Amino acid sequence: MKLGLINSAWAQSRKDTAYGIRMTKEIGFDTIDIFTDPLEIDVKERRLIKRECDRAGLPIVSLACVAVGLIDFNPSVQKFHMQRCRAFLDLAYEYEAKNLLLVIGEYIWERQVIPPTEQWQTGIQNARELGKYAADRNLQIALELEPFKLSLLHDVESMVRFLDDVNHPAVKANIDVSHLHLSHTSPDELTRLRGKAIHVHISDCDGRVHGDLPPGRGVVDFPPYLQAIKTLGIDGAISIELEYSPEPDKIVDWVREAYQATDKLLQEVGLRDPR
Repeated sequence: MKLGLINSAWAQSRKDTAYGIRMTKEIGFDTIDIFTDPLEIDVKERRLIKRECDRAGLPIVSLACVAVGLIDFNPSVQKFHMQRCRAFLDLAYEYEAKNLLLVIGEYIWERQVIPPTEQWQTGIQNARELGKYAADRNLQIALELEPFKLSLLHDVESMVRFLDDVNHPAVKANIDVSHLHLSHTSPDELTRLRGKAIHVHISDCDGRVHGDLPPGRGVVDFPPYLQAIKTLGIDGAISIELEYSPEPDKIVDWVREAYQATDKLLQEVGLRDPR
C-alpha cells in the first residue's frame, strides 16, 4: 500500500494550500488526501490543488466529506446533502481520485424520537444513490467507521450490515485504526471486511477519546491491526490523519514525526509498497 496524508494536517501552518502540498511531498509521502469543500472554494483554489499535486507528483487518492444530514429527518436537508455529496464526487472525478471518504452521522435524540430503523433505511437509500453516482464516474465511496456510541457505523458489525444492505459495488468501507481501538474492536474482526474495505486511516489516541495523534504518542497497539489489514489485500493507501499539534509553530515536526513513525510500522509488517 501507499502512505498518504490528509492535507488538513497543515491547517495550523497559517500558510496557503500549496505549502502543505509541497511539504507533504518533501517529507516523503506517496499520496495525498484532500480535505476541502467544493461549495466553499473558488475556481482558483480548486485548480491550484490539482496543479500543485501534479507538480509535486502526489496522486490524490481520496476526498473527505462529512455529511451528517444524509440521515436527517427533514427531506429538504437530505436533498441538500445529496447535492453536496454529488459536488464532492464531481470534484473527486476532476482530481482523478479513487474514492470519497464519507461520514454519514449519528442517530439523533438518543434513538428515542425517530425510530432507529427509519434513520438506518434513510442512510441505506441515500448511500445507494450516491454509489450509483460514484460508479458513473469510476469512483468509490469509503464509509468511515466512527467510534462514538450513537454513530450509525460504530463497529465492524454495523459496517458490514450497512454495506450488505446498500448492496452496491461502489460503496465500501474505510478502516480507521484509532477508531477501531476506541470502539474496542479486535484486529481479528477485520476479516469480516475482506472485499469490503478500500481505504485506511491511521493515527494514535489516548484510549479514551478521539485524538488523531502521531503513532507512538498514544496507546494503540498497531502491529496486530496492520497485520490484519495486510491480509485483506487492499489496493489503496494508508493515510495519516492528524489533529492539532500542541505546538503549532512546530507543525512540520509534528507531521514528520507521524510520517517516520508510520513508515517504520508499515515497513516492519511489509505493508508499504516499494518506493
